[in-house]
Amino acid sequence: MTLTLLQADLSWHDADANRRAFDDAISGLETPGDIIVLPEMFSTGFTMDARSQAEPMDGPTVAWMMQAASSTGSAICGSVIIEAEGEFYNRFLFATPDGTLWKYDKRHLFRLAGEDEFYRAGEQRSVFSYRGFRICPQICYDLRFPVWSRSRGDYDLLIYVANWPARRHHAWRTLIRARAIENQAFVAAVNRCGTDGNDLPYLGGSALIDYLGEDLFDLGEQPGHGTASIDLADCEKFRDRFPFHRDADEFSLSGISATPSED
Repeated sequence: MTLTLLQADLSWHDADANRRAFDDAISGLETPGDIIVLPEMFSTGFTMDARSQAEPMDGPTVAWMMQAASSTGSAICGSVIIEAEGEFYNRFLFATPDGTLWKYDKRHLFRLAGEDEFYRAGEQRSVFSYRGFRICPQICYDLRFPVWSRSRGDYDLLIYVANWPARRHHAWRTLIRARAIENQAFVAAVNRCGTDGNDLPYLGGSALIDYLGEDLFDLGEQPGHGTASIDLADCEKFRDRFPFHRDADEFSLSGISATPSED
């Protein structure tokens, strides 16, 4: 499996401009990965103005993702503000070349920015299969809650998409590597860079990390992209040699449902 991470300085509240920018970035890739990962709220920036910025599932950004996946042969993923049945969601979408669309609604809403006042929290942990990898998507603030992302032997790759601000950049760098180590899984983590419409700066730090917590690459602070391959067989050999999961504590999450892994 090959992954491409796109780190960008997003245009504030301008979905057309962001779609054009990502079109240019994707078309400029010499060899797109099997999966192309975009940041959280990649069409708008991280905004609480959900009412004016939200799109329906049949809106232009979802259509763009589906078209981009079809034309590149790569799955395209990132989060988008979606309105559904009168509610607003920070929704991770994973569009595949064959027209499949997986989704996950952000569970942990960032109350320090008032996200919980404008968006509805997701109620399902999602795991799905793509090209032989079991994938668990997560969004930004979810990163601080390891129980939510704890592997029960049910995934191989965690994908985090984020707008994680500069003032807490050390936490971002530390936690994405911790999630890889503790879950013996690959982590693809994409953060934005630049400054948003609230004058909040971001330092990027998007990275692809292996099951040992080692960087396959880190994109630093500037807009750019990185592509690398991950090998599931190597990961499985490591898990077999070091079966730490056998000593893990049993637990359950009350009031939460989980979607099973599917092909």
